Amino acid sequence: MNENKDFKPFVPANKTLPEFTATSIILGIILAVMFGGANAYLGLRVGMTVSASIPAAVLSMGIIRMILRKDSILENNMVQTIGSAGESVAAGAIFTLPALFLWAGEWGTSAPSLVEIAVIAFIGGALGILFMVPLRKALIVQEHGVLPYPEGKACAEVLMAGEEGGNKASTVFAGLGIAAAYKFITDGLKVFPSEVHYEIPAYKGSGIGMDVLPALLGVGYICGPKISSYLFCGGILGWFVLMPLIVLFGANIVLFPADVTIAELYAQGGSFAIWTNYIKYIGAGAVACGGVLSLIKSLPLIIKTFGEAMKGFGKGDATNERTNQDLNIKFILIGVVVLALAIWIVPVIPINLFGAFLIVIFGFFFATVSSRMVGLVGSSNNPVSGMTIATLLVATIALKATGTTGQAGMTAAIAIGGVICIVAAIAGDTSQDLKTGYILGATPKKQQIGELIGVFASALAIGGVLYLLHIAWGYGSTQLPAPQATLMKMIVEGVMDGNLPWTLVGIGAFIAIVVEILGIPVLPFAIGLYLPIHLSTPMMVGGLVKWIVDKKSTSEKEKKDTDANGVLYSSGLIAGEGLVGIFLAFLAIIPVRDTNVGNIIGEFLPEMFPALADANVGNIIGLAAFALLTFSLWKFCYRKTKK
Repeated sequence: MNENKDFKPFVPANKTLPEFTATSIILGIILAVMFGGANAYLGLRVGMTVSASIPAAVLSMGIIRMILRKDSILENNMVQTIGSAGESVAAGAIFTLPALFLWAGEWGTSAPSLVEIAVIAFIGGALGILFMVPLRKALIVQEHGVLPYPEGKACAEVLMAGEEGGNKASTVFAGLGIAAAYKFITDGLKVFPSEVHYEIPAYKGSGIGMDVLPALLGVGYICGPKISSYLFCGGILGWFVLMPLIVLFGANIVLFPADVTIAELYAQGGSFAIWTNYIKYIGAGAVACGGVLSLIKSLPLIIKTFGEAMKGFGKGDATNERTNQDLNIKFILIGVVVLALAIWIVPVIPINLFGAFLIVIFGFFFATVSSRMVGLVGSSNNPVSGMTIATLLVATIALKATGTTGQAGMTAAIAIGGVICIVAAIAGDTSQDLKTGYILGATPKKQQIGELIGVFASALAIGGVLYLLHIAWGYGSTQLPAPQATLMKMIVEGVMDGNLPWTLVGIGAFIAIVVEILGIPVLPFAIGLYLPIHLSTPMMVGGLVKWIVDKKSTSEKEKKDTDANGVLYSSGLIAGEGLVGIFLAFLAIIPVRDTNVGNIIGEFLPEMFPALADANVGNIIGLAAFALLTFSLWKFCYRKTKK
């Protein structure tokens, strides 16, 4: 079924090209392990990961087309499909499982084994893929043109530009090169900080800033002004309404999780301290409620999708055209049942039958929410940790109510959260990859098998990466603060000890209800509330560029040409930052005496020019550099296309 009858994929359904080949599988596995390891380090260091789909596509083109002298866009797409799975598995694992290492040190018990980590990672990844497959036709096909899937669309543009060559390819690679140089200058050479921040003393509790990075500008352009503005509005509510109110009315109050008065907290850490301790909980409540509302509204579509899938139960795909073939529904249902039983039976996973049931229920829910959410705001801004927080809240309460408390209860809660976190991350990644495949004309069934292969390879590798980093620096250290896992640990302990700030979570939920009643898309708004405003601000800039370019267009042809140029250049910006971000992560794990190569490179220029270490100087340089980057996006939108 394809309700978008006017849509024509890049490779027609009746044409067959090399796709699921030994080359694509082997190269994809290598990239999955590489991106998984690099993103594990990044996430444990700064609490965020970078999307791997576009970097994997760019590397695939370079290796397959230029080195191996092969030429198949679908083979390139298969490489990025398998390779990008590593980033999602890493994100899910590092946001939760380091909490088990931290508890092991506190309780004097053993850390989770490599087998335990691998099994949790594989089950979560496989469930995420299987839950997403029946939703493909509803979200990817029927809502084509409604849900933008920015990274999926950008990845397709990158691959098609490489296929067509000429001016299109040069636009992508111009963006890639500019973003790569920009990223290395800011996060490699440390010429200026990648995050600009200003406190507003006259309006206590508030602050403003932005991550002056190419990928966020590019994602903002691809998402467009509407979605970018919803995200930005969520950030404004948090940073310019709720935080000043907290400081104004609660100055002399000690409110958990802080252990000092709000006035002292603000004096010590500024607006960031207020956001970290309070707004994250409000945002988590908004995201959780937004997810529930999204699921309720999507139920008719989900039921219809599953009904159509069940009609084909036990039937093969031989009668379907190549671009419309999915994994058989019988395989999906059996797979889900087997994985659920494995969660309960396999001894290395500390989860009982009730926990396995929770994982299946929450897994399907958050796979659905994640798949739709990344369609709106992209994988890079998919608040997987917000969904994991919601899962941990409910799972820990349920475990406590059934008598599973203490160390056993907290360990089980984190294990459940770990599986769900990976489910949500891989479901979002699979959605983006299937969107890329839909645009290109790939075979969905082969992509879905490729995702399973990528998850399996990444699951085997992620345990070793976690142990390596733990042995090198230890979680909770300055080098590896593991911010997300530390937050998850605190939430589980808070519920078990009965001192979680439920009022804050409830405030977020009711904000989401009000936003829904007003007719505003609740998920992007809730995401903007949950994430720091520093991420939604540069996206808003990218959205404004697109809005101005569209307004200035004097004809439909000009609008189409400028938009295509903007998407291509934005795709290059996302790819360039992703590639260099991974490169910098590898530099940071190469030891040199008592430091590493990344630190040596980063300290070189600031030591030669001490003025670069000044925060005000750095902020001015950062804003100027981002203004030039924004101007380059504007100029490339109007780049003349050669025939």
